[in-house]
Amino acid sequence: MAARLIFLGLRRRGRNCNPSRFLSAGAASSEYAEQTPSGFEGDDLRSRIFRLRLPKRSATHVVERWVGEGNRLSISELRDISKELRKSQRYKHALEISEWMLTHKEFELSDSDYATRVDLMTKVFGIDAAERYFEDLPLSAKTSETYTALLHSYAGARLTGKAEEFYERIKGSNLSFTAVTYNEMMTLYISVGQVEKVSSIVEDLKRQKVAPDIFTYNLWISSCAATLNVDEVRRILSEMISDSCSDDAWARYIKLVNVYITANRLVNAESSSPIEAGKGISQREWITYDFLVILYAGLGNKEKIDQIWNSLRMTKQKMTSRNFVCILSSYLMLGHWKEVGEVIDQWKQSSTTDFDASACNRLLSALADVGLADNANDFHKLLIQRNCFATDE
Repeated sequence: MAARLIFLGLRRRGRNCNPSRFLSAGAASSEYAEQTPSGFEGDDLRSRIFRLRLPKRSATHVVERWVGEGNRLSISELRDISKELRKSQRYKHALEISEWMLTHKEFELSDSDYATRVDLMTKVFGIDAAERYFEDLPLSAKTSETYTALLHSYAGARLTGKAEEFYERIKGSNLSFTAVTYNEMMTLYISVGQVEKVSSIVEDLKRQKVAPDIFTYNLWISSCAATLNVDEVRRILSEMISDSCSDDAWARYIKLVNVYITANRLVNAESSSPIEAGKGISQREWITYDFLVILYAGLGNKEKIDQIWNSLRMTKQKMTSRNFVCILSSYLMLGHWKEVGEVIDQWKQSSTTDFDASACNRLLSALADVGLADNANDFHKLLIQRNCFATDE
């Protein structure tokens, strides 16, 4: 259960898996911050709002005071402030900004603004409040974005029944949706361990002639890999290669998946599989986490890779050699040699996962097979420097 929650947190767009709580500096400092003189350096609206230390303090009051002082205010500025507040998990203040925009008719809210309100309602008041808000929206505001926002809320809370019911409503809405909507359902099914349902969502996406993005492909591929349907993984990779949207990120991703399959000797489930299954986190879940790493390596997002790897290490669960091969190949692909060395050291020092020189050997071969001979040579030198001799199997 905890492992699936980690996956869901990691998968959410732009969210940390262990978000830190907003910490108050105390009522006294909060009161002082609100009474900062208007001539104070950095005394713009954003600074005033971010100086609010406690959620109970009113962002609405700050905005009203700002306008009352004769300052100009644009909707783009409010949107930017709201976005920063959400990134900082200051959801109540972000919702107050949104409320102020809604009640001032000179500001025309976009579809994205309404969708943001659905998400903020969920975070501040809960799913029930978000549902009521969505249902009370005028028909013109019930767009693909607001529909997707509520589906996202259901998926985030792992309310599978409600999500499935709402998804059927989405399909009957006659609105045009992007891959993001379908990705929400795929993410939900993977997070609750129902990976066998992912393919049906892909069928719906294709039936509606919606273009899949790299997140769609990754969810689809990881669901197949988790059930050891390697033939289907290879078929999907071929589809990606021929997709007109394919770019450098997709090319890196495809190479990394091929490296992962080869180096870890993944084979179809009906064959005799050499993959070990650890206790605690299931084999399916470990493979799913590996594909999150592969996804962000394809996208070149080192920060997200670091975050996922550190989160997995903090679970205290026994990792497999596959996990180490995956993170090594990702750092290797992106040329982060310092991190490659650190992972090798972590593997060698692990009290639960024995260092596997033969796995490194297979990784060397797999890198060369996908045209990364230079990376393989540099990795081989690094192994020698650390006395990790990869011998022939």
